[in-house]
Amino acid sequence: MKAVIIMGSKSDLDYCRKIAGKLSEFGVESVLRIASAHKTPEKVLEILREYEDEDVVFVTVAGRSNALSGFVDANTVNPVIASPPYSDRFAGMDILSSIRMPSGVAPLLVMEAENTALAVAKIAALTDERVREKVKDYQNRKKGEIYKADEELR
Repeated sequence: MKAVIIMGSKSDLDYCRKIAGKLSEFGVESVLRIASAHKTPEKVLEILREYEDEDVVFVTVAGRSNALSGFVDANTVNPVIASPPYSDRFAGMDILSSIRMPSGVAPLLVMEAENTALAVAKIAALTDERVREKVKDYQNRKKGEIYKADEELR
């Protein structure tokens, strides 16, 4: 299984590279693509068709008016994770375009690059024991950080 990360514009590339980097740590392959639901809907559909016979999770990264996540989800049976990068514009309220979707359209919403990669890895872990072990190791490391922080306060 792999993740196909579709960003709405090149301005999202650094954020998407963070997702891809963390996916690599989990042992999950990723592909970065650029297509806009508003400006190039045909390109989005072309990308979906390219991967329709593969086991993929689509990650959509678009800010402002996030039509990309709903558009991708409405046109694939594969899981879609919307991961809009946080923006200070509109006090972060542009996130609302990623939350409300029409009936029959259900992309998952996960904030932050690291958490997005974790969500993809957990989906991959359903069928890949190697990824499952890396997710468990990651969770144990995160738990260890809390225990260590608590000990340092003593």
